[in-house]
Amino acid sequence: MPFHDRREAGQRLAERLSGLRRSRPLVLGLPRGGVPVAFEVARALDAPLDVLVVRKIGVPFQPELGMGAVGEDGVRVLNQEVLRDAGVTDAQLAAVESRERAEVEQRAARLRGGRPAASLTGRTVIIVDDGLATGGTARAAIRVARARGAERVVLAVPVAPPDTVAALSREADEVVSVETPEPFFAIGGWYADFTPTSEQEVVDLLAVGGADEEMGGAVSGADREVDNEVEIPAGPRVLPGHLTVPDGALGIVAFAHGSGSGRHSPRNQSVARALNDAGLGTLLFDLLGPDEEADRANVFDIPLLAERLSAATAWLGDQPAGRERPIGYFGASTGAAAALWAAAEPGSPVRAIVSRGGRPDLAGDRLEAVRAPTLLIVGGRDEEVLELNREAAQRLRSEHRIEIVPGATHLFEEPGALDVVADLAARWFVENLRARAL
Repeated sequence: MPFHDRREAGQRLAERLSGLRRSRPLVLGLPRGGVPVAFEVARALDAPLDVLVVRKIGVPFQPELGMGAVGEDGVRVLNQEVLRDAGVTDAQLAAVESRERAEVEQRAARLRGGRPAASLTGRTVIIVDDGLATGGTARAAIRVARARGAERVVLAVPVAPPDTVAALSREADEVVSVETPEPFFAIGGWYADFTPTSEQEVVDLLAVGGADEEMGGAVSGADREVDNEVEIPAGPRVLPGHLTVPDGALGIVAFAHGSGSGRHSPRNQSVARALNDAGLGTLLFDLLGPDEEADRANVFDIPLLAERLSAATAWLGDQPAGRERPIGYFGASTGAAAALWAAAEPGSPVRAIVSRGGRPDLAGDRLEAVRAPTLLIVGGRDEEVLELNREAAQRLRSEHRIEIVPGATHLFEEPGALDVVADLAARWFVENLRARAL
């Protein structure tokens, strides 16, 4: 397979688009599957990320035949030839358009979480999807982007058939496709993992990538001391990760995740971006390989996870950016237990810990040996885990506090809940890492 998943596809696509960085583009993902790809492109180009929501207007008695498309801001593009040949009346067109326009507005509002759409006027925009087949949606997106004022439109995808690329080159100013296989078959056939993208994942990615348009992101490339993909030796394994250290960073926070999460987790990346904003470095890495995660027992093997986290901590201390900077741990679910277990080791360099929806109880007797100040953040509606956190807190001898986020469930998926987590974590790390850096 040319691509493991959408994120790898986005990283490879970004390499092909690096020449556009100077034009300060706006990256627009086509929901849902195009957004994870677009996120990686925006991150690499230090560009703001938004979605381009379009809906095809189908002929009433033959919906699969498109007679136009609608987008936000009241934009409508029509195919006059199809309208004429199909004999569609004004009343029929108005009825279909009204229905599809309502869906565009509702979907856009859900995905952005109430944030306004980015202006396209006078901009270079890069429209990104996870692949093209016939190109019908992409063609509509290009036309909607132009109608909304885009000065230059680049269509970028990881994979597409050659004839579709050629056809859309007459619509966009440029079409970029990493792979153009022939014969083509289906888009999903070129990915090892083509798991459907959830609406919540789109919301989370936009919350991270849809930052300040002028700077493109919370920490621009010029403000970073380090912003690299890394490989961390951990016994017989090499753990992939991403290290971001802003200039003058107060300290570095290593993330320890739970089940089904890792360095690409939108929630982890959202919190990491907030910590970067606060002047903290972050190390996001995969505690387990894909083959290991398939065995559920590994997710609850706290000694194994803690050993991997300790190896990453030792590696971090050997890096130029990590030397003499205090280290914190941000743990989620079973990763929180691993963070506490590792912090209890004699001589641990860890100076502050934050647990998000964690299972500190799984650290067992190690809790009493933890010396780092520990913040336990739990959702108010995550009642079982909240009780486990309260019991674990009674065993901690270090400075500690429980913060309850009202109305939040275990994954903090409710609007604004993850922002509260990020703010609490940033304050805890800044306060405690600064005190220990003096």
